[in-house]
Amino acid sequence: MTSPVRDVLEAYVAGRVNAERLVITVTSAYYGRDGGRGTRDGLGPVIEVIDRASPGIVELGTVQGGAGFEVRLAERPFPKQWEGELRRAAEAVLHAGERPGKGESRATVMGRIIAAVRRLFTASA
Repeated sequence: MTSPVRDVLEAYVAGRVNAERLVITVTSAYYGRDGGRGTRDGLGPVIEVIDRASPGIVELGTVQGGAGFEVRLAERPFPKQWEGELRRAAEAVLHAGERPGKGESRATVMGRIIAAVRRLFTASA
């Protein structure tokens, strides 16, 4: 995921950006000519919420003199009742790429692994 997309996702989760701005940024990255395979896979959960919440919220047009799509927000705002689910999807996308040590110590990760192994043996006994 590109840094500008990540920045808008983080700003939306923090409440500094509205849903319409997030929708435009994510759909532009997802459907645009720079949307590589990794970008599409990573943003899938957010795109799914956008599509379920308001099919047709984004209009795709042709680009003059090139490949790809021009993405425009339709005339209506993103439905307020879906903003909670949109926020959860944005958080999930942001946290999907985190590695141990980024906000979580190795000791914490090791503790979680040990607890999982213990549950495995306890369940089989």
